[in-house]
Amino acid sequence: MATPGVEFVANPATTVHLLAWILGGAALGSVSGLIPGLHANNFALLLAGFAPSIPGEPLFVGCAMLAAGVVHTFLNAVPAMALGVPDAEMAVTALPGHRMVLEGRGYEAIRLSALGSILAVLLAVPLALPITWGVTAAYPTIRDNLGLLLAMVVVALVASEYTWRARVGGFVSFLLAAALGVLTLDLSPDAPLEAGGMLAPLFAGLFGAPVLIDAIRGGGVPPQYDEPIAMPRWLVGATALAGALAGAVVGYIPGISAAIAAVAVLVLVPGQSGDRGYIVATSGVDTANTIFALFALVAIGQPRTGVMVAFENVNAPLELPILLAGVVLAGLFGFVLVIVVGDAYLEIVGTMAYWKISVAVLGLLCVLSYLFTGLVGIFVFVVAAAVGMVPIRFRARRVHLMGVLIGPLLLMQ
Repeated sequence: MATPGVEFVANPATTVHLLAWILGGAALGSVSGLIPGLHANNFALLLAGFAPSIPGEPLFVGCAMLAAGVVHTFLNAVPAMALGVPDAEMAVTALPGHRMVLEGRGYEAIRLSALGSILAVLLAVPLALPITWGVTAAYPTIRDNLGLLLAMVVVALVASEYTWRARVGGFVSFLLAAALGVLTLDLSPDAPLEAGGMLAPLFAGLFGAPVLIDAIRGGGVPPQYDEPIAMPRWLVGATALAGALAGAVVGYIPGISAAIAAVAVLVLVPGQSGDRGYIVATSGVDTANTIFALFALVAIGQPRTGVMVAFENVNAPLELPILLAGVVLAGLFGFVLVIVVGDAYLEIVGTMAYWKISVAVLGLLCVLSYLFTGLVGIFVFVVAAAVGMVPIRFRARRVHLMGVLIGPLLLMQ
């Protein structure tokens, strides 16, 4: 007998149907996140191409899109850490995740990334409304002074390097990447797949190929040890919170990447968090960006990510409570999966001939470049790979290569 005054406000069958779409999107995001070199925007725009033909409620398809985007930001950390590990002598110029793998603490690095992402989801959801209100009020000023803001970011990044050699390398890297972006971003070459234009070869060349080239002569993944996280809980939480807040900046301001925001986060967060803090911050920014990009679409009507472009293409209604519930569920799914899959990924890669893996992944990046941008994309990929080697040789941070996006934006101001 039903209790008086209580009624179901949700249809159980509809709820199950929605859950199935969310889990389906999460599964797609898992697969895409584990494919080296597949940028989230390219994956999202691939979905956008065929999503309108998928039979289903636009709200359900939209939830699946968001779930795929969120889980992608969890899982893409796994190949980033397991592939491209250089020789130990190159550890100084390695990425933070690679340095931890070289130290045998790859499992810890994966858990830090998972924590950064899931905490960012849980923190960004309640913070999204007040932050969106504040950013919306300031957005006209930001838009009118975007060129000055981006120029200040570039100067701050170069100045934050620890040596003059690195500062020179960072500045040269920015100029070369900016020139590359100006010359190629607006190209629309014929290609087998229409999914995101020149972003695939540019990002694969600038950020993917250089670490793989250095890893060809590396020793691969050394034995890993299941050590506890050597970072205080309060610092993990503080860094994830700062990462979530920085994700709002990435979500609203074009040209600012997760890596740029993570550098700023580490300046503001107290304590010497080092590589661990960078992993938490970058993962937090990357995942929180997916949530804030949704609110940016609602507040200013502009899709800031490929996922949001795909979301718009299916004409999904902006039912925020349902969409945010789907995002949180996808985040929980991604958190569990990245730990389980990440550990196995490191173990499998550690048993294989590493130079063969590096060459195979470089070949895969060439194939992806061709699929997304044709023969022109392969040429751009090779040039971008050469530019991507510059900060490594100068022992500067790779974040300066985001000039590929900032440079064209500066010229437009």
